[in-house]
Amino acid sequence: MHDADGCWALIVHGGAKSVAPDQAEANRAGSLAAAQAGAEVLRYGGSALAAAEAAVRCLEDDANFNAGIGSVPNADGDIEMDAAIMDGTTLAVGAVAAVRRIRNPIGTAAKMLEAVPVLLVAEGAERFARDQGVPLCEPRERLFPLPACSIEHDTVGCVAIDAAGHIAAATSTGGLSGQHPGRVGDSPIPGAGLYADDQLGGVAFSGDGESILRTLLAARVMQALETETATPAAEAAIARLARVGGEAGAIVIDKTGRIGVAHNSEHFALALHASWLPDARAALHSSELKDVLDHD
Repeated sequence: MHDADGCWALIVHGGAKSVAPDQAEANRAGSLAAAQAGAEVLRYGGSALAAAEAAVRCLEDDANFNAGIGSVPNADGDIEMDAAIMDGTTLAVGAVAAVRRIRNPIGTAAKMLEAVPVLLVAEGAERFARDQGVPLCEPRERLFPLPACSIEHDTVGCVAIDAAGHIAAATSTGGLSGQHPGRVGDSPIPGAGLYADDQLGGVAFSGDGESILRTLLAARVMQALETETATPAAEAAIARLARVGGEAGAIVIDKTGRIGVAHNSEHFALALHASWLPDARAALHSSELKDVLDHD
């Protein structure tokens, strides 16, 4: 187990989806860059919260992922983004939804950790961001050319544990391509798209938001972590989807630093790093990382 002082670990995902062959390298490289950004924070004694935010911000800045600048348009052709971050030490949650003018929604979600509300949406979230000194952009300023492959389930996320044993989880998404304006999925909802608790672990999901919301998958993972390690907890949650159907993937770190992954999608863009690994690792399927998942 990796519960000794000074040990840290981090895992990111770029979406539970099918990755076209011509997008494979971009997904690997983007996920790897995000894991390295988060690991750089942890390596020098930074917090799990700071690492998770840094990793997700990196993914938001990569147009190959459906978050931040790569967000897909809704039915009106507008961009609406959701993001959330959770502190496993205090159980504080910061979340924003349906925002259009915030370049990096995860940064505003992080500022929400100190606010009274858990979740702010649309113009209310943008007003909060402006009051916090976050520069706003024009809604269409972020509309970059999108990859040819479908990225409808391309939510991004991160789970991290720092050297002090504190855990954080973060998510960000542009939602579904062509979605009804105002639609909010699972990503900014604690207990559905993410959760973190130092006493158990942390989790972040990607996939069919409505199915994840209906089955409270993050809550299922946390419940399983009371008796299971990271990968079995993730697998148990994905199995719950059978009742409602749907595609999803989960990344998990338990309180001892074990890393777990489960998904029923064809691919799952992943990358991880830890103090006990020589280098960061990237993958497009959990089977590529089986030698380091739930590793003792």
